[in-house]
Amino acid sequence: MSGTDELYPPAQYGWGWMLLALGIIAVLILAGWLLIVLTKPRRGIVLQGDAQTSVPLTADVLTLLRQEYHERIGQIEADYRSGTLTARHANLELSRVVRTFVNEYSGLEAPVLALDDLVRLGVPPTLIDALQRHYYPSIFRKGPAVDPIAGAEAAHKVVGSWH
Repeated sequence: MSGTDELYPPAQYGWGWMLLALGIIAVLILAGWLLIVLTKPRRGIVLQGDAQTSVPLTADVLTLLRQEYHERIGQIEADYRSGTLTARHANLELSRVVRTFVNEYSGLEAPVLALDDLVRLGVPPTLIDALQRHYYPSIFRKGPAVDPIAGAEAAHKVVGSWH
């Protein structure tokens, strides 16, 4: 043992270490703030003079969708009456339009589903009736096609009464 019985004080950290710790804490706070600021969703930029357009209500969008498909059906009917489309092709187009409407309106993949699949899924009877009575016999059966005017009426009924 040494000849002195003195106690030595604990070693103190130098001022450089304290500055380093404060610097690391400041960098971490800055990085967290940047992360929050850069990942926050941005608001739309509105330029002066631009009128803000309101988001259309769901009912308005569905009404516009129905109007669009009623117009398409009317155009197919007009093309058939003018002789541009044969009865078979008119019914084929009506089937496509009605199935596409169902897909856009409800998300049901009607364009790629067979009639049996649609029946199994329990779709409204107006679609099943239109497919069975007007479109399938005209598209798949040999012989004369079903009158597309009646098919257009059925298509209007499907579009107008869907959900």
